[in-house]
Amino acid sequence: MQYRTLGRTGVQVSPLALGAMNFGRIGRTTQDEATAIVDAALEAGINVIDTADMYGQGESEEMVGKAIAGRRDDLVLATKASMPMDDERNHRGSSRRWLITELDNSLRRLGVDHVDLYQIHRWDPSTSDEETLSALTDLQRAGKIRYFGSSTFPAYRIVQAQWAAREHHLSRYVTEQPGYSILQRGIETHVLPVAEEYGLGVLVWSPLAAGWLSGAIRAGQEITTNRSTFMPERFDITSPTNRVRLDAVERLAEVADEAGLTMIQLALGFVTAHPAVTSALIGPRTQAHLHSQLAAADTVLSADVLDAIDAVVAPGTDLAPQEKHDTPPALLDPSLRRR
Repeated sequence: MQYRTLGRTGVQVSPLALGAMNFGRIGRTTQDEATAIVDAALEAGINVIDTADMYGQGESEEMVGKAIAGRRDDLVLATKASMPMDDERNHRGSSRRWLITELDNSLRRLGVDHVDLYQIHRWDPSTSDEETLSALTDLQRAGKIRYFGSSTFPAYRIVQAQWAAREHHLSRYVTEQPGYSILQRGIETHVLPVAEEYGLGVLVWSPLAAGWLSGAIRAGQEITTNRSTFMPERFDITSPTNRVRLDAVERLAEVADEAGLTMIQLALGFVTAHPAVTSALIGPRTQAHLHSQLAAADTVLSADVLDAIDAVVAPGTDLAPQEKHDTPPALLDPSLRRR
């Protein structure tokens, strides 16, 4: 693998990173299966593992911890916090009170004394940047985290957080983790240019568009992806949005065939080709999934192939805008735009 530098940190990371969201109840992946996936990923050269506290309400972190036991120093370990962990109102968000408590919980579940990258899973509009950055800076100085980053922040919040860090003399976010795929290209408009401007490492999630770009979803075939079992509306072909996506997938399949590539190679090669992207997070449920994705580790798409993709889905376009996770809260909650 051709390793890349994570933003301006100097840390060398693989172009594919192992996402652990499917470990446990979400992906129905057992501990033995998760350990085997981690073994194979590390052997192939992947050196980043990304998880989060809310994946299986801590289950993914526990399984990652067992899988990496004895070799923690061989990898870049990342986790996240801020999403709700239960019904308690203060067991979520990015306040100092919660982040300090929840990091200790994550370290216990992972069985480590520090994580390399601690990420705020979603922007918390009820907490000031100064509050969050101050807590993260203190955790960094205490040696519990090496770096910290954001995940799925709107571009203007990335800029605001960078300004707040400078204004209050605090450490800053050094990474951003946005959703990005051929079918969801909206971040090309603002998020990726901002990340480049501030020298952020970018770890993109869902590069296979929740299975739409895995090769398993084609016209005339029954959709049996794991995600379709608990998010059926995202795969309902009677939906106008999904009919547009399916049409794009069929056209992209032709592009892949003409280039002698699998759909997975086309999808992963596309996101890792963007100069702002450091790594693409893959989330295999099985070793077979992992190996099909590892085949894309060194895929380099030609300019002709990238142009053909642009002809199917225009740059900066989201084919499913309702599935974005960085929509400003006031657009979702009428009470925030009414006096």
